[in-house]
Amino acid sequence: MIFPGLIYFIVFKYLPMGGLVIAFQDYQSFLGITGSPWVGFKHFVRLFTEPTFFMLLKNTLILFAMNLIFFFPLPIILALMLNEVRVKWFKNAVQTIIYIPHFMSWVIIVSISYVFLNVDGGVLNELLAAMGFQKISFLTSPEWLRTVYIGQIIWKELGWSTIIYLAAITVVDTQLYEAAEMDGAGRLRKTWHVTLPAIRPVIITLLILKIGSTLDLGFEHMYLLLNSLNREVAEIFDTFIYTAGLKNGQLSFSTTVGLFKGLVGLLLVMASNRLAKKFGEDGVY
Repeated sequence: MIFPGLIYFIVFKYLPMGGLVIAFQDYQSFLGITGSPWVGFKHFVRLFTEPTFFMLLKNTLILFAMNLIFFFPLPIILALMLNEVRVKWFKNAVQTIIYIPHFMSWVIIVSISYVFLNVDGGVLNELLAAMGFQKISFLTSPEWLRTVYIGQIIWKELGWSTIIYLAAITVVDTQLYEAAEMDGAGRLRKTWHVTLPAIRPVIITLLILKIGSTLDLGFEHMYLLLNSLNREVAEIFDTFIYTAGLKNGQLSFSTTVGLFKGLVGLLLVMASNRLAKKFGEDGVY
């Protein structure tokens, strides 16, 4: 049963790692990997010495921190709230509604946001204008870019991210709730002293995996929001790799950036996993 999945990871995840060697070459497509000259750490030196690197690092870390602070706790809170709903049809309806955005592509999500947030004819800006307020350039203003970015992530992924927490809650021993109720605990107390400790291993595991993706925010979403007016806060490693590699043909340099991202993610997962074990948690491995 695991064979198809195993083949997928071998073909699309492990075999492509052989191409990382071009990060140490001045790769030229007509010469191939075997014929391209070796340059050692030339591209790494360029990456760390260019002023662009610090802009990319700053933008990526700020967006990740906002993601971790404003998005990560929300699925946990929502799962706890849904767990307390006793009307089954209402609970199912809410779950269905909040799951739907996950199945929309980022193109659709950003397009819908454009309809609402655009300065010329945008629903929200027209409403602000009707109330006597000044219109706000949400999509081109650097001050609003990060807020819009996080808001779209919450809208698209909040409902879907609750699934794993709801699944973890369903396996909590009901006798624990009964014992807490006999001790006089209300719903809030049972949630705090029974449900949250029971799903803590799941929360820690997902947090470790989340930390591992610190520099990997995804290309498509930010690329759709990126423009010349907000580039100073919107350019991240993922969009830079596309620009340098495919647009400018600097394949070796873009591979270097990708390799740097992967190594940082690996080190962060190992460090956070070790830290979790020091605090008595199971960790990822």
